[in-house]
Amino acid sequence: MANPLQEMAELLVARRDDAVLNTSISHGELTVTIVPARLVSFLEFLKQDNATHFSQLVDITAVDYPEREKRFEVVYHLLSLVQNQRIRVKAELPVDIAIASVMSVYPSANWYEREVFDMYGIVFTGHPDLRRLLTDYGFRGHPLRKDFPTTGYVELRYDEVEKRVVYEPVTLVQEYRQFDFMSPWEGAEYILPEKEGAK
Repeated sequence: MANPLQEMAELLVARRDDAVLNTSISHGELTVTIVPARLVSFLEFLKQDNATHFSQLVDITAVDYPEREKRFEVVYHLLSLVQNQRIRVKAELPVDIAIASVMSVYPSANWYEREVFDMYGIVFTGHPDLRRLLTDYGFRGHPLRKDFPTTGYVELRYDEVEKRVVYEPVTLVQEYRQFDFMSPWEGAEYILPEKEGAK
């Protein structure tokens, strides 16, 4: 019996060899890595061609690999109700290299691209309103990059004296932090008091 995912992979390689770098099938899902410059035309093909009909953009995200020359993977998740299949499309990018917005193909990409820009700092050329979506306007950095400190750079709080929100550099006091790596089953010091009347 033919594997529909393998058939789809072969069709994409045959029809769009100008865009497809490689394909893989893992955990019942097809992943296609493409040339970033061909992204818009490739997604148009996936959406409009009668053999594919990937009419729904489910999500856009990214992955940060700091050790790679092409540090970021921008990942598009698509759904075809006609074919009853999902596909993952990846494009690899070096730092500070932009990728085209796909809003002309999938208008729902608007906020997805803004989120990826906010979290990873990846720029989508042609996006009509590329600004932060989840972080504050004065936020510095991109929180999902691997080199972003887990504590952030600043903390904010409401100041009762100034009657406004203030930003302050993060200060971590270490002397009050206690780390007990023993589990309760290994003789930890903390013993619960006995209940009255217990035998």
